[in-house]
Amino acid sequence: MKSDIIRTLTGTFEGHAQETEGGVEYWLARDLQHLLGYAEWRNFAAVVSKAKTACEVSKQAVSDHFVDVSKMVDLGSGSQREVDDIMLTRYACYLIAQNGDPKKQEIAFAQTYFAIQTRRAEVIEQRLLDAERVSARKKLTTTEKELSTVIYEQTGGNQNFALIRSKGDQALFGKTTQAMKAEWKVPSSRPLADFAPTIILKAKDFATEITIHNAREHSMKTEHAISSEHITNNEAVRRTLLERGIRPEKLPAAEDVKKVERRLVSEEKKSLKNPDALDA
Repeated sequence: MKSDIIRTLTGTFEGHAQETEGGVEYWLARDLQHLLGYAEWRNFAAVVSKAKTACEVSKQAVSDHFVDVSKMVDLGSGSQREVDDIMLTRYACYLIAQNGDPKKQEIAFAQTYFAIQTRRAEVIEQRLLDAERVSARKKLTTTEKELSTVIYEQTGGNQNFALIRSKGDQALFGKTTQAMKAEWKVPSSRPLADFAPTIILKAKDFATEITIHNAREHSMKTEHAISSEHITNNEAVRRTLLERGIRPEKLPAAEDVKKVERRLVSEEKKSLKNPDALDA
């Protein structure tokens, strides 16, 4: 396929992309019908039906990607008529292209176009999730340093911090820190939090923030008082998670956050040198 044709088709497909009020990108089926070289709606509707089946097979909710709508179209007489249409997500467009007639030049192009665009969206989503986890880990580190400072200022001993954090882990997981390290296969020299999923990092951070607040508010002067406070807060967070169907000790370990952070930095450097590296 010649480069000028590719540029034309790319512009055509992107030109028909629209967005909902929530920022979700979509195409209208009757527009896509002509973009993919189908003259008659009934022939294109058959391809859409196959795409819906493929969506079900992939265990995706059809209603999330194919939304029935109606619109008014102009008739030759100057009047208007209401016709059925479908709002399609990028993934729906990809499935339609995969089930279309590969002999059509437009279908051949669309198969690659939407595959790349879908992959791009998946890569972006994963990077955002990775960045959120790295941010949550940094936030927890800062909060725990603040708790360590509070403990030193109010009890006179920094050595109590590791003990208090360990008791917090026991309350949150229902298991000791060492037991969770064994469960998640965390090296003995590394913090448990470096392998915790984002929701656990945020849970630990919330419980620790409450401990800091109450330790200062109530001028707690002993390790016992601050430990009891930290245990109570972690138990409260655990109850909330359990009520929402989340059992902390049963969650799988996440990738080493240090590796995730290095990967994000490396990818950022690559993208600055070559913007197209996003699709690599």
